[in-house]
Amino acid sequence: MYFPSWLSQLCRGLSRPIGRTTQPTWGSFSRSLALSSQRRIPEFSSFIARTNTCGELRSSHLGQEVTLCGWIQYRRQNIFLVLRDFHGLVQVVIPQDESAASVKKILCEAPLESVVQVSGTVISRPPGQENPKMPTGEIEIKVKTAELLNSCKKLPFEIKDFVKKTEALRLQYRYLDLRSFQMQYNLRLRSQVVMKMREYLCNLHGFVDIETPTLFKRTPGGAKEFLVPSREPGKFYSLPQSPQQFKQLLMVGGLDRYFQVARCYRDEGSRPDRQPEFTQIDIEMSFVDQTGIQSLIEGLLQYSWPSDKDPLVVPFPSMTFAEALATYGTDKPDTRFGMKIVDITNAFRNTEVRFLQDALSKPQGTVKAMCVREGANYLKRKDIESIRKFAADHFNEEVLPVFLKAKENWNSPVAKFILEKQRLELIRLMEIQEDDVVLLTAGEHKKACSLLGKLRLACADLLEMKGMVLRDPALFSFLWVVDFPLFLPKEENPMELESAHHPFTAPHPGDIHLLYTEPEKVRSQHYDLVLNGTEIGGGSIRIHDAELQHYILATLLKEDVKLLSHLLQALDYGAPPHGGIALGLDRLMCLVTGAPSIRDVIAFPKSFRGHDLMSNAPDSVPPQELKPYHIRVSWPADSAAERSSSSHSHHPES
Repeated sequence: MYFPSWLSQLCRGLSRPIGRTTQPTWGSFSRSLALSSQRRIPEFSSFIARTNTCGELRSSHLGQEVTLCGWIQYRRQNIFLVLRDFHGLVQVVIPQDESAASVKKILCEAPLESVVQVSGTVISRPPGQENPKMPTGEIEIKVKTAELLNSCKKLPFEIKDFVKKTEALRLQYRYLDLRSFQMQYNLRLRSQVVMKMREYLCNLHGFVDIETPTLFKRTPGGAKEFLVPSREPGKFYSLPQSPQQFKQLLMVGGLDRYFQVARCYRDEGSRPDRQPEFTQIDIEMSFVDQTGIQSLIEGLLQYSWPSDKDPLVVPFPSMTFAEALATYGTDKPDTRFGMKIVDITNAFRNTEVRFLQDALSKPQGTVKAMCVREGANYLKRKDIESIRKFAADHFNEEVLPVFLKAKENWNSPVAKFILEKQRLELIRLMEIQEDDVVLLTAGEHKKACSLLGKLRLACADLLEMKGMVLRDPALFSFLWVVDFPLFLPKEENPMELESAHHPFTAPHPGDIHLLYTEPEKVRSQHYDLVLNGTEIGGGSIRIHDAELQHYILATLLKEDVKLLSHLLQALDYGAPPHGGIALGLDRLMCLVTGAPSIRDVIAFPKSFRGHDLMSNAPDSVPPQELKPYHIRVSWPADSAAERSSSSHSHHPES
């Protein structure tokens, strides 16, 4: 039976007694040293009936009388049972003698997953019956008394990590799923990391932990926000997508260093990697620059990093947004593997390949290439065809695969048009080996890079499915991405601008003059932290000048400044220079634990459609409960049936 031992990983916090301080003496100092060394492991059994946890007993406890509480995980021949709690497993010997018939009856008749309390003696297992796979495998409990605390009905699934369960079933019975070792490990590790973060920020660097309101008002730009009705007709609160304005106002208020484990909300619909409510480690500082924030976060992660992982090496590497796009085709590159994009435009100026000729005849035309190492040994004809189909379907672009092995050119009908001189130049530029495959595409710089960036990840998936190891899950590759554009053209109207980050981000000092002439060229003081190809944090230096903030909001973004009048007014009353960042705690813990989804590091997550499958939220509300809020539901025309049954079921999705 596999059992992950967490004691050494999760219980290294040093507890300190809290109370009135007295003048220390040598005696009290040595006593406190002895106490602190004894209390390095938390007291898991304080204040309650049990004396020990199931997972902590060892040979050193032999002969001790113990009381344990837990769930019956397994029973064998009515002679042994395995008792489980959050800490681990222990084997219990069911007494067979007549005098203990009542104890035997309780332990033999209680269904699996029933909750029991047993008292008895820690004894050695008979020679040859030790279980080296269990941390408690050298001992067992000889039971004297037992009490059934609660019997368990037949379960919808077994509480064992290796038993496959659909995610919908796990979410429906989340309280049972939480009993699994993996969920216990994930949530306890998350708690420990947050505790270390608090310690680093508050105790070592003077941050103030401040709670900000959940009921706020609509914010211009950014993600969609959840609305909360008020009793005033037509007036609504919004749930904040982040405490952005509050943390800036705290800097105006002179708090200097703010931190919060902040609950945030975004109404983003069905997104597999998102949750409508999520948690950020939210940070803001006065009198700081970009380098200061980056150093703080590197120190924070290094300090709170789990002890069972390799220590982090700081400083983290840094790359500009332009470099990331040109080299990896994305602003959140996974730097654990190569396959970098190379610009080969100059080598193909005189190409005879038609689609390359067409692209280069346009003003912004470029030719880009990516080398798939050993691709000829792994990629089959159908793989190449799926790559080309993806490029045509999603980017309306052609992708040309080039094999150096002559016999492989069946996949490249146009490869014969690549001149020998160009082939040699390609080999030189990209350091190609005989078994490699080169993927060529052409077009406008950003589009061509984005296509190859997507194909880079698709090829990595294909190669790993065929046995090649490219992305080591035990490797944590952090990267700062900096110098983002301040504005992007709106998708629905490219002639208008929107904030690339949010409207409070300060422009790059070297580009301020462009704000008034070519705002689309302005870089920002925005920085993202990327881990293994996932953005886990983002922040910026903020605008602390009211006039500049008003110009960006009103003139460039055409936002209603009345919505932010309180912030603009505050900036006029002596706002210090300030900046900050937010780390996505759910995503960070998902990567640290190697969980397949962020839902596996959240106690009670929503499904990817935003539903709580356990309680059936969101749910319908009777019309009389909506009256005080001056709201009436406008039902879709074709939902008369749902409307008539709304008192018995959920609100239909529309």
